[in-house]
Amino acid sequence: MDGFELFQLGRQLMRLGEQSMPEIGFRQMSAPTRAIVFDVFENPDTSISDIAARVRFPQSQVSVCVARLREAGAVETVTDPRDRRRTLVRLTAATLERADARPPAEIDTAVATAIDSTDPDDVERVKDALRALADLLRPRNQDCDSGTGDA
Repeated sequence: MDGFELFQLGRQLMRLGEQSMPEIGFRQMSAPTRAIVFDVFENPDTSISDIAARVRFPQSQVSVCVARLREAGAVETVTDPRDRRRTLVRLTAATLERADARPPAEIDTAVATAIDSTDPDDVERVKDALRALADLLRPRNQDCDSGTGDA
């Protein structure tokens, strides 16, 4: 597999995820807005310029999306205490509570459609492979202890 194939696979996985998500507002968001929400979820208290660099959208577009999300009550912005010229973005407590309370997004139907098989064993094999891939690609610092040696 090369970089282009990996990119195509990533896009296909994104589509499967989008198809699997229940109607709780994500589908109504534009793709850039969704990307920004997920980026802020993964990187709380992050600057507009850092978001723009990670999602690879123009800073002006990120600013507009963040302003809309702020008006909708999904994110809040604060002045960076270390550099008062920068604005930091984070999800609101209400957004985080809704994320925690979200219904499960079952992927069986989307996977079955993607592999053109209704065999539960085929679907489970794909889900097992996706879990294994997710485990291998998960940033190691999320699984590490605090450095005390208490593994």
